[in-house]
Amino acid sequence: MYAVRRWSVRRARLLEAIYHHFELIITRLHPIFKTIGYARLEKPVAVAERVIKGFLFDCQMCGQCVLSSTGMSCPMNCPKQLRNGPCGGVRQDGNCELIPDMQCVWVAAWEGKQRMREGANIQIVQPPVNAQLRGTSSWLRVVKEKASSESLI
Repeated sequence: MYAVRRWSVRRARLLEAIYHHFELIITRLHPIFKTIGYARLEKPVAVAERVIKGFLFDCQMCGQCVLSSTGMSCPMNCPKQLRNGPCGGVRQDGNCELIPDMQCVWVAAWEGKQRMREGANIQIVQPPVNAQLRGTSSWLRVVKEKASSESLI
């Protein structure tokens, strides 16, 4: 999985473009999702999300995905689960202090963000992880949030 995770960071710009198109498509599906019921869709969508994002990013299914803000490097792969930058223990070679054979996820995030069009998003401070959302679909959450913000306009 680590090799695929590294591949994803190196292809951050491509994955960013794919995600933008995917987001447009699933956002347009809001009326269908609403008719079916988001609660009913949660389990199957979360399973699909776990498989796809688990393979590409070693996703930990925190329910609040920030891959688009972290250079396609999942901060939940940090042994300390730091969401807003590296700890003070990053080794000189850029590897993790707790897992010396693993590159720090924030070093990888910085590399990935250099490749992305919207790489400046890495500087946005992320809220703490809400443990109640663990295992839920961030894709469905994005659709609901986008649909509710568009209906306010």
